[in-house]
This record gives sequence, structure tokens and C-alpha cells, in this order.
Amino acid sequence: MALLALIWGGSFVANRQALTELPVLSVVAVRVAGGAAALWLWIALRRLPVPAGGGWLIACAVMGLLNNILPFTLIVWGQTQIASGLAGILNASTAVFAVVVAAAVFPDERLTLPRLLGVGLGLAGVVVAIGPDALRGFDLRSAAQLACLAAAMSYALAGAYGRRALKGIRPEVSAAGMLTAAAVALVPAALAHDGLPAALPGLPTLAALAYLALVASALAYILFYAVLTLAGAGNLGLVTLLVAPVAIVLGALIFGERLTAGALAGFGLIALGLLVLDGRIPLPRRRPAP
Repeated sequence: MALLALIWGGSFVANRQALTELPVLSVVAVRVAGGAAALWLWIALRRLPVPAGGGWLIACAVMGLLNNILPFTLIVWGQTQIASGLAGILNASTAVFAVVVAAAVFPDERLTLPRLLGVGLGLAGVVVAIGPDALRGFDLRSAAQLACLAAAMSYALAGAYGRRALKGIRPEVSAAGMLTAAAVALVPAALAHDGLPAALPGLPTLAALAYLALVASALAYILFYAVLTLAGAGNLGLVTLLVAPVAIVLGALIFGERLTAGALAGFGLIALGLLVLDGRIPLPRRRPAP
């Protein structure tokens, strides 16, 4: 989970570089199509078994819709209308939705007090790290904010659906199927909307695209499905709590952005929430009546 958060936190830096020369939809299309191509090459070289039948294809299509097409589109549109800090906080609400959805679907992921408290502390940490001022513009009547919340819910539903529909399938194969389904929809859309670039992008942008496709998509989604199998859908959603501090630290190291005391305090709250979730800080239990 920490490695997955580190990779996805780095994707914010790569996106920032790629978007200096390419439109948003083109960047997303290259990301999913490149990731899918790399995974299918790996599957062919390793001769990994690929399921046959319409059931697996439907599962890949649903995962591509819930985990790529819908959230990518909603978040990108939402971020054009609202501040990035507020969008980051709304994206971190994925952790809350994931825990609630998983508790409703799976008996082994029930909603306990440590889970609720841990997620609450983690979300509070994200707010403090990004800056509470970002919440001043919060308004559920805003379509852009509702879009970001819908993206977070879509991620949560994807985790629960993936655990059930893709059970027993290797992570590489699940990731390849999902990214292929997303690419089938996003590549034609990008070509129709953006067209081909007038010139080959510069080396920094090509490096950013390679990172987004090979690391933030191909490798990251192998980890995504591995964590989903090992830890469950609710715990997988907690990765979004870790992505925010990674993105903030990388922004400070690479772009010279200011790392505030509030950000450090937020990191501490996130760590505390994860420790409560993990049971390393046990909650006091009420003594039974004699």
C-alpha cells in the first residue's frame, strides 16, 4: 500500500509535466493504452493464463468504467471548476466510501469503531495537510464538487466489484483487462477531441508519459489487485489517504513548493489514523458489568 501510494503520488508530478505540452484527454489515453500494452507484453512473455468467456470480458469492462473512465473524466472536469486543494480532499473521501461499501458487501470487512475512527483521523489529516482553507469553497450544490465525490464513490465501488468479480485471476491479467477496456473507450475519444499532436513532445514530457503508462498504470494496477486480494476492498481505499502527503512532499522536493507546518501536522494525523486502523494503537475497551 505504501509503494502504491508513492507511485500514485508521483503521478501528480508526471501529470503536471505532461500537461505542459499535451491536452488532458490525450495524456489519460496514452496512460491507459501504454499501460495495457506493457502488461499484455509481460503476460505473453510469462505465458500467464488468461480467462476465456464473456464473464471475464464483462468484468474487465465494468472495472475499466468504474476505476478509470468515470473517475478520470469526473476528476479532470471537476478540477477545471474548483481549487486543486479541495479536489484533493474530495478525492481522499474515497477512503470513507471504500470502508462503507466494503462493510455493506463483505462480512469480513465489517464497520468497526477502530476503522471509523482511523478513517476519520486520516481524512482530517488530509484536510490539515492540504490546508483547511480549501474547505471554504465546499458546497454540495456545486456540480464540480459532486463530480469529484462521484469519482471517489466510483473508486470505492470498483474495489468491491473487483474483489468479487475478479477473484482467483492473477493481478497482471486483471490489470491488463481493465486498462484495455478503458483504452478502447478513451483512445478514440482523445483522437476525436484532441487529434494527433502537431510535433513530438520534448524528452521531459515523454519521460512523464512513460512513467504514467509503465509505473503509475501497469505496475501500480498490479499492486492494486494484489492489495485487493490480500487486504480487501476497504483497506485498498485507504491508499488515497497516503497519496496526498506523497504528492505534497514530491511537490516540495521537485518544484520547490513550500512544505508548511500544517502539512507536517496533517501527516502526523494520517499516521495516527493508520495506526488506529492497524490495531497498533488499541482503543480502550469498556469493562463488562459484574
